[in-house]
Amino acid sequence: MHDSAFINFVYLIASALFIFGLKGLTHPRTAVRGNLLSALGMLLAVLVTLVNQHIIGYSIILVGLAVGTAIGAVLAVSIQMTAMPQLVAIFNGFGGSASVLVAGAALVEATLFSDSPSLQLTAATAATGIIGAVTFWGSLVAFAKLQGLISEKAVLFNGQQLINAILAGFSLAIGVWIVVDPSFTNLYWILVVVASILGVLLVIPIGGADMPVVIALLNSYSGLAAAATGFVLSNNVLIISGSLVGASGIILTQIMCTAMNRSLTNVLFGVFAPTEDGPGADDVYAGKVKSTSPDEAAMLFDSAQRVVIVPGYGLAVSQAQHVVRDLSQLLESRGIQVEFAIHPVAGRMPGHMNVLLAEADVEYDKLKEMDEINLTMAQVDVALVIGANDVVNPLARTDPKSPIAGMPIIDVDKSRTVVVVKRSLSPGFAGIPNPLFAADNTLMMFGDGKKALLELVKCLKEG
Repeated sequence: MHDSAFINFVYLIASALFIFGLKGLTHPRTAVRGNLLSALGMLLAVLVTLVNQHIIGYSIILVGLAVGTAIGAVLAVSIQMTAMPQLVAIFNGFGGSASVLVAGAALVEATLFSDSPSLQLTAATAATGIIGAVTFWGSLVAFAKLQGLISEKAVLFNGQQLINAILAGFSLAIGVWIVVDPSFTNLYWILVVVASILGVLLVIPIGGADMPVVIALLNSYSGLAAAATGFVLSNNVLIISGSLVGASGIILTQIMCTAMNRSLTNVLFGVFAPTEDGPGADDVYAGKVKSTSPDEAAMLFDSAQRVVIVPGYGLAVSQAQHVVRDLSQLLESRGIQVEFAIHPVAGRMPGHMNVLLAEADVEYDKLKEMDEINLTMAQVDVALVIGANDVVNPLARTDPKSPIAGMPIIDVDKSRTVVVVKRSLSPGFAGIPNPLFAADNTLMMFGDGKKALLELVKCLKEG
């Protein structure tokens, strides 16, 4: 079989494995198999690409593999599950930067050995430079916000959107210039610098509440950059895999926007902000908040028949997922039905709560999506909210002037009793008070999530 035909055949197999892998990732029960299929596809693609290349010495390639493997292994072992959103953000950035460097090297090579590089190569290189640089620097800003290196709050200044529009137009103009006159390769690196500034300015005005959407969108960008690089190199598997990542990222972004009742335009160019005429915290909470202790909460759980646990980012911060599992198992051993209500944007990335609970070996069948659990929330005896705020704020249903108006929420306020585990009455990222905390059927158990739940488990065991 001819070399190119064999390579494309292996690429076809790898692409099919990518598609089946993505299909497997649509459900928790098949997610592990989906990951393995995708990894196998990538292994085949990498191996056949390395065997076919005759330009770079294999010693250099092995050094690169060793360095990359060491970095990946250290991150896999040392990273905390609470930092998984940051890891995803930085991996998106790595993908963008790799695309930028590969496309730049291909352009330099093409101009050295050819007087007129193809239109496909120059146009794809310009696209890669813009998308890849925006992805890399946007991902670094997202990482810094999530890691607490810079403020998670939106950074706004006058004329911000105008500056972004000028930078975007300048980037496109340089891209056209590269297509018209590719011999001036320094133009490409000027394009990368301009797009890098644009990447920073596009993400800094986005607040922490929108980070799940930003991560999904940057993931899509990294896929589009890879696909564009595939056109630069005329590599079919890179085009296919990048397109799959780009398309799935866009779909996930749309799902996240729907879950927040926001448009992508609103996420990128607007921020959550409390309305000036909205009620203040004193008006909502004054004299109405009722606190409880683990002892009193244990008595509520003892007499319950059905309990729903709603995890939020506070659960991740306190690393309480294993204690939550122990609590659910203890309640189930007493004949109490326990379920977990998962909001699509709880946490800092899509599926964040699912990942945390999976790490603690919580059974997949117990994880219920928001729409499903809301149908029967009125029949729940006790709803236990752990570190969630905006995703259980009833103002989304009741106040059309609220910044979260219309956002789908988990209707915990409809359950018979709500127990909220939270450090304080501080607002969520929307910056507004939550009337749930002052509701007649709500009890606040203030404190660190893990410590409070450990005390609750202890009280339940002691009876």
